[in-house]
Amino acid sequence: MRYRVNVLLLLLAFICFRDPIAWSATDPGDVAVLEKIRKGLENPELLQWPSGDDDPCGNKWPHVYCAGNRVAQIQVQNVGLSGPLPVDFNKLTELVNLGLQRNNFSGKLPSFGGLSKLQYAYLNENQFDTIPSDFFDGLTSLEVLSLSKNPLNESGWMLPSNLEDSAQLTNLSLISCNLVGPLPEFLGNLHSLTVLQMSGNMLSGEIPASYASTPLQILWLNDQKGNQISGTIDVIASMTMLHEAWLHGNSFTGTIPGSIDQLISLERLWINNNQLVGVIPENITLLNKLQSLRLDNNFLVGEIPKTTIANFSFSNNPTCQDTPGVPCAPQVSVLLDFLESVNYPLTLAKSWSGDDPCNGWLGVSCSGTNVSTLNLSNFNLNGTISPSLAQLSSLVKVHLQGNHLNGTIPTELASLHSLNLLNLSSNNLEPPVPKFGSRVKFFVDDNPFIQHPETAASPGTKGSGPSNSSRSDILSSDSKMLKPVVVVIPVVAGVVIISVIGLLICIRWKKSKLSPAVVIHPKQPSQTDNSVRIDIADSNANLSSATVDLYSSISSGTTGSHSLESGNSVVSVQILRSATRNFSSENELGRGGFGVVYRGELHDGARIAVKRMENGGMSKKGFDEFHAEIAVLSKVRHRNLVSLMGYSVEENERLLIYEYMSQGALSRHLFGWRELGLDPLPWPRRLDIALDVARAMEYLHTLAQDKGFIHRDLKSSNILLDDEFRAKVSDFGLVKLVPDGDHSMATRLAGTIGYLAPEYAVSGKITTKSDVFSFGVVLLELVTGLMAIDETRSDEKRYLVEWFQYIKWNQGKLEDAVDPQINISDEKTFQSVCKVVELAGHCTARDPHQRPEMGHAVTVLSPMVQKWEPRDCDSENNVGIDFGRPLLQMVMGWRDADSKCFTTLSSDDSKGSISNRLDRFVSSLYSLDGR
Repeated sequence: MRYRVNVLLLLLAFICFRDPIAWSATDPGDVAVLEKIRKGLENPELLQWPSGDDDPCGNKWPHVYCAGNRVAQIQVQNVGLSGPLPVDFNKLTELVNLGLQRNNFSGKLPSFGGLSKLQYAYLNENQFDTIPSDFFDGLTSLEVLSLSKNPLNESGWMLPSNLEDSAQLTNLSLISCNLVGPLPEFLGNLHSLTVLQMSGNMLSGEIPASYASTPLQILWLNDQKGNQISGTIDVIASMTMLHEAWLHGNSFTGTIPGSIDQLISLERLWINNNQLVGVIPENITLLNKLQSLRLDNNFLVGEIPKTTIANFSFSNNPTCQDTPGVPCAPQVSVLLDFLESVNYPLTLAKSWSGDDPCNGWLGVSCSGTNVSTLNLSNFNLNGTISPSLAQLSSLVKVHLQGNHLNGTIPTELASLHSLNLLNLSSNNLEPPVPKFGSRVKFFVDDNPFIQHPETAASPGTKGSGPSNSSRSDILSSDSKMLKPVVVVIPVVAGVVIISVIGLLICIRWKKSKLSPAVVIHPKQPSQTDNSVRIDIADSNANLSSATVDLYSSISSGTTGSHSLESGNSVVSVQILRSATRNFSSENELGRGGFGVVYRGELHDGARIAVKRMENGGMSKKGFDEFHAEIAVLSKVRHRNLVSLMGYSVEENERLLIYEYMSQGALSRHLFGWRELGLDPLPWPRRLDIALDVARAMEYLHTLAQDKGFIHRDLKSSNILLDDEFRAKVSDFGLVKLVPDGDHSMATRLAGTIGYLAPEYAVSGKITTKSDVFSFGVVLLELVTGLMAIDETRSDEKRYLVEWFQYIKWNQGKLEDAVDPQINISDEKTFQSVCKVVELAGHCTARDPHQRPEMGHAVTVLSPMVQKWEPRDCDSENNVGIDFGRPLLQMVMGWRDADSKCFTTLSSDDSKGSISNRLDRFVSSLYSLDGR
C-alpha cells in the first residue's frame, strides 16, 4: 500500500514537472523582450537580472512578476535606469501593470498599441522625447496612465481621440509633457475619469462643456504656456464631485460662478493669476470642506467676504478694501452695480480700484468728493444700464453713447435732480423712453429699436439728438481727453521742404480726422537754454501755442498740473493714474534711470509707457536725468529713437510719457525668452535690430541738432522693440552733448558695468567712441545670446568682451560661441555672423582710436539686411497725389484744394504762415520755369 502511494506521488510530480504552466518555463517571446530591455540599458546591472537564465518567471527575476508563464508586471520605479525601451515592447501582450517612473529612460516611446490587458502605466519623470501616433491604440483596459514630466515631442503633440476607447480610465496625468492645442473635448465622455492633471503644457482654448458630466475629483490645468487656457470657469460649478481645482496661471475671464456653492466636497480652489472679474461670491467662503482658496492677481472688485478658510489669499485685486468684511463706500457700491450690469469690462475692472471713485477711476469725474460725471462713451460696453445710478444724487452728466447697451432706460434716472445731460445715442436700447425735465439734454438717437425718440422727450429736449456741431458743445471735458500724438520737427534746410511737409500733414489731418497733435519745436536762438515752444492743433486745425521753460517748471515744485491744453482737451496726472491703474505693480514694465516705467492704456485704447520718479522728493541726479530726457528728446527725432509724447509735473510727481513698445526690451528676447515663453530671435531679425540701433546712434552722434549727443548708457535693456520687432533706443537720462573736435569730456561716471568703455571706466572721460564700445557689446550679445557680464559663468567667460577678444580669430571656437538658436550651418548666415563678429571686435577695441564711427557700422550692416524695393502705394498713402504730374502742377493743385486748411492753420501770422510760404514757393517755381 505504501509502495502504491509513493508511486502515485512520483507520477504527480512528473506530471507537474512536464506541465509548461506549472513548471514556469517563461514564454520565449517575453524573454526576448526582457533581454532587449537589458541590452538597451546603459546600466543593466541595476536590474540584478541573472545572466544566462532564460526563465524570469520560474526563477523570479527581480522587478518581474508573472501570471503563469507570461510577464504580467514590471516594477522598476526609481531604480536609476538609463536608456531606451525596445520598439517591440508591446509584444508583452499579457502586461497588466507597468511601473517605470522616476528613472532616466530616454529616446522614443515604443507603441503600446495592442496591450489590451494593460491597466496601469506609470511612465512619468523620465526623458522620453517622442511619442508615436499609435501609442494609445487598443488600450481598452487602461485605468491609470501617467506620462508627466517627459519632454515629449518638443514642438508639441495632441492627445489622440482613440484614447476615448479607454472607457475605464480613472486617472490621466499629463503634466509638463508638451501637450498643445485645445483641451480635448472627448475626455468629457470618459465617465470613470476622476483625476485629470494637465498642468504646465501649452494648451489653449476653453474648458469644454462636456467636462461638466465627468465625476472629476482632481482637475489640474494650471500654468499653461503660450496662449494659455481662456474663457470662463463656469463649467467647474457643475463638477459636483470636485475636491481640488488648480486653474491658476492662465487667462480665464468672466466672474466666479455664483453656483459654486454646489461643490460641497471642494477642498482646494486655486484660480489666482488669471483675468477674473466681478465680486467674490460670499457663498464660496461658506463651503465647509474648503481649506485653501487663492484669488490673487485677478481683477476682482468690491468687498472681501469674511471667512474661516485657513489658506485664503486675495492680494493684487482692485477690491475696495484690503480687510475682509469691511463694506465699500456707498458711491463705490453704486458704480460696482453699474459695472456688473455691463458685465465687468476688463478695462474698467482694472481701473476702478480702491474705495474712492474720485481717485483716478477711468471715466469718472468728481466735484469735490462726489461723483459728477460718468463718461464711458465708445467703450464697447455690453449689457444694460443699472437703475442704481439713480442713487448718485450728485450726478450731472452721463455719457454712454457709442456702446452696445440693450434693455430699457431705467425710469429711476429721471429722479436725478442734478442731471443736465444724458447721452445714450448709438446703442441698442428699447422703449419705453422715460420723460426727463426740460433742464436735461437727453439723446437717444441711433438706437434702432427706438424709432421716434422725439415723441417721448420732454419739451425743450432734442429727442433725436443734436447735430455734430451742437453735440460738441455739450460734451464734457472728460469725453475730449487729448490723445497725444507727438511730432518733433528737426531743423530742415529751406522753406520748400517745410512747406511741402506742412501741406502733407494738413492733408492727412483733413482725410483721417486725427486727434489733436502736440508739436514740440526745436530750440530757437531767441529762446532760453531750457525753453521749448509747444504747438497743439485740434482736428479742425485750430492752433494754440505756448513756450514752456522746462527747468523752472520742473524745479519750482509748484502745485497744479503742467499739462498740454487745447480748448477743453487736457492731459493730466489724474489721467495717467487712470491709464496705469494708479501705477499698479502689475503694470510695471521695468526700472531704470530715475524711476519706474509703467504700461498705460488711455480711454480710447491707445497704449503708452509712463516713466515715473520713484521717490517723493527729487534728488539732484534724478532731476538732472528728468531734465535731460525732456531737453534731448525735444531736440531730436528719429524713427529708431523712442518718442517722448509729453511730461507732467504735479506736486511731487515727475512723469515722462513715451510711445509704447509692445515687445519690450531686447534683453527679454536674448536672455529670458525661455522663461517668458517667447520665440528666440532669428538671425535676420537680429541683423535688423543691429542696423536700427546703429542708425539711431549715428543720428545722435552726427546728424542731430546742435553738436550731437553721447548716449552713455546704450545696452540691450535700453533697446526697445515694437510690434514688428523694429528697434528703438531709449533712456536718455545720461545723454551729454558731444565735446568740440576730438577732445573728450570729463564727467561723472555713469552707465552699466559690462558696457562701459575701458577709458571711460578708468578716467571718466567720454567721447562718441564710448557709445561705439557699448554698441559692440550689444553686437556680441546678439551673436552669442549671452549677457555682457554674468557672475554665474566660468571665470573665462564671465566678461563677454574679454572672452570674445580671445576667441574671435579662432573659427572653431567662434562656432561654439554663437548662439545655438542661430543656424550657422547655412553658409550665408555664417558669413554674415563672421562679419558682425569682426565689426564687434573693432567696436570693442581697447584703444578708442581703433574703434570706427557709427556711420561705418551702418555701412557694414546695411548690405546684410533685406534690401529696399519700391512697392505700389495705395490711394490712402498717396493722399490723392498724382506723382506723375510735373512738380509745379502738383503744388498748384495742392494749394487750390487745401487753401482753406492753410488759412486756418496760422491765421494770426500772415508772414510766417505755411500758406504764404507755399505761395512764395509757387512763385519761385514760376521764376525757375522762366515765367
